[in-house]
Amino acid sequence: MDFILSLVTLAAIVLMLGAVWLWRRHGQRKQAVLMVLLAFVMVVNVLIWTLPDSGGQALRDRAAAAAEE
Repeated sequence: MDFILSLVTLAAIVLMLGAVWLWRRHGQRKQAVLMVLLAFVMVVNVLIWTLPDSGGQALRDRAAAAAEE
């Protein structure tokens, strides 16, 4: 699970860099904005999986515990 979350985070960073490159070099605003939006959604998904809830346990921890049972 950690590997997947790391890949998603790296992909979001690459998408942001690609969006900046597209906007500056080619002036393609629509595609750049869509890439930024996708990167934002990916970061929010990583946060949902990693931030602890009121009980102090993250969603990925609960998923790992359920997989062990």
